Amino acid sequence: MEPRLICGLQRCMGPSAIAASVRPPHLARTARAFGTTPAAAALGRPSQEKTTGYLLESSKAAALLRKQLPTRTGALAIKQGMSAIYTPTGKRIAVTVLQLDRVQVTAVKTVKDHDYWALQVGLGLRNARNISKPMLGHFYACGVSPKKVLHEFRVSGEAGLLPPGTIITPDHFIEGQHVDVRADCKGKGFAGGMKRHGFKGQPASHGNSLAHRIMGSSGQSQGGGSRVLPGKKMPGRMGGQQVTIQNLKVVQVVKDLGLVLVAGAVPGPNGAVVQIQDALKLPPPILS
Repeated sequence: MEPRLICGLQRCMGPSAIAASVRPPHLARTARAFGTTPAAAALGRPSQEKTTGYLLESSKAAALLRKQLPTRTGALAIKQGMSAIYTPTGKRIAVTVLQLDRVQVTAVKTVKDHDYWALQVGLGLRNARNISKPMLGHFYACGVSPKKVLHEFRVSGEAGLLPPGTIITPDHFIEGQHVDVRADCKGKGFAGGMKRHGFKGQPASHGNSLAHRIMGSSGQSQGGGSRVLPGKKMPGRMGGQQVTIQNLKVVQVVKDLGLVLVAGAVPGPNGAVVQIQDALKLPPPILS
């Protein structure tokens, strides 16, 4: 077909129509003009258009649906130390005492505005003179007093949201349920290989001279590339990282004193801020 005739047909019929008219005979039935929805429907695949109602697996919304999250918000508490409780049968249970101090919801995050569901929770009380004006405005908008510590708890859906200013008391947790506890463990500073990784150490005698606690060789020579391999256990900073203890049982709740007693040990020193939330790997508690 001549070029001048093709240009005239493009103005009258459009590019897709002229492409179909000049298509070779052996491709007339198999090839199709480019299009989003018709091609996807013809091949039996969901369309990528938003109007079809399908959800792309690579989208943020699909990732949010795949993420496993608790249905309720968590709470912040202060670790007061350890104690013991005796059951009616005489069994002794070591517990950690966690105290909730004026815990309130300070912000709500939704999928519409932030692409996920979450609650910001505050703990304690802080002098207003030590807070910047933007943060004072944030607390004023929520109707709460300035908080000492803020933390965000993700929830699985809109049903887990609470209005700003809601007070979270110890009876938010139920005796017998299981929770996940998260806090920063005790920092030990710079530690050697024996303390940090449990190395055996070198011989105490027989030719060893002032190298009893030294790590020893840290790598090969020519055969290993004359380098120290990444991830090698060596002396360095020990502790101070965030640690999560899962599936701790709530033994007792004392609402008047703001206490939640959980069985077992909780990371961190006394006075550390601890995050408590429903256990992620166990069924959620049954609320009455």
